[in-house]
Amino acid sequence: MLAKIKQTRAYHHLVKLRDFMPALFFFGGFVWDALTIGRHVAAFDLIILSAYLSAAAAILYGLGQPAVVWPSTWPRWLGRLYQRLRAAVATWANLPYFLLQFLFGSMLSPLFILYFQSASHGLAWVMTLLLGALLVGNEYMESKYRQFTISWALFGFCAMLLLNFALPFLLGSIHAAWFYLSTLLGAGLAYGLYKKTRKHNGNIKPVWLIALLLMLAYRFDVIPPVPLVKRDLAVAYALTKVGGEYQLSQQPSSWWVFWRKTSNELEVTAGQRVYFFSSVFAPGGLNTRLYHRWQWHDEKRGWQTQSRIGYSLAGGRENGFRGYTYKQGLQAGDWRVSVETENNKTVAVHEFSVALVQTPATPVKIAY
Repeated sequence: MLAKIKQTRAYHHLVKLRDFMPALFFFGGFVWDALTIGRHVAAFDLIILSAYLSAAAAILYGLGQPAVVWPSTWPRWLGRLYQRLRAAVATWANLPYFLLQFLFGSMLSPLFILYFQSASHGLAWVMTLLLGALLVGNEYMESKYRQFTISWALFGFCAMLLLNFALPFLLGSIHAAWFYLSTLLGAGLAYGLYKKTRKHNGNIKPVWLIALLLMLAYRFDVIPPVPLVKRDLAVAYALTKVGGEYQLSQQPSSWWVFWRKTSNELEVTAGQRVYFFSSVFAPGGLNTRLYHRWQWHDEKRGWQTQSRIGYSLAGGRENGFRGYTYKQGLQAGDWRVSVETENNKTVAVHEFSVALVQTPATPVKIAY
């Protein structure tokens, strides 16, 4: 009797746990992606995402084929077997849509993390928040995939974003032409698959609208210049290279800000140098130049560019490629430094303030 009671309680707990399984799988997968793909782009990651996209394409193609009608002239026993098989498959009718939900979520999760890592200015957050909303919304959209227009739109969107990373990664170039070409290729892939399906369920036109919006977003600097991924940004008073590390002397944080060692509220003396350090991941074979745009905020005229200084970057280093620039004689007030590509696309933005003092605080040394 006691065993039955325990069994009943165990079953009750399992049923309760079942309701939380989707959320557990969602957060578990998200944490795993954050730990494995969240700091750079690797060829293996792109292969895995391509496999997810291929699986989604196969499911959409299969769903777009008409049901097979068993010929009346064939043996009855084969017909009965076929009917039983169809009845068995019917019990799993939701499986293709569940798999689509899983595959699209598996693609959106790492893409969201990569864009989140690269987004550090206002416009780029628009794209990041959109991906985040799609990622969360996907958990509640399984039934919506029966409306094939949504399935095609998500497939095309994922194909475009994946190729936005993959094409520059393979070509070793972040030229704007590759973004536009990869976006059109992703939309073309969705359109070609749609035309191959015989039933033509849903509407493919939203895919082209998504492609147009992505290209406009890139034109107006809403999308970070993928596949570059921001790693570290910092301002410092002094900078030295020791072995394979950079040692930065930085402004210490106030004693009550116990969760971080450094502060972006700099205290400098007149004429003192201030260094800006950036670390950016770039894929192997990529050779380009990055620029630091130093800007000071004028209360009447807004952000005013004081200088734009470039440095070379060659891709393939696991911990990101590092560079720095410096200025001296900074005015008091609000400052920001934008990390930009040669064609003025923003990789990252770092804001800090400057206060002129006679005796600055003792800096702390941080290794990067």
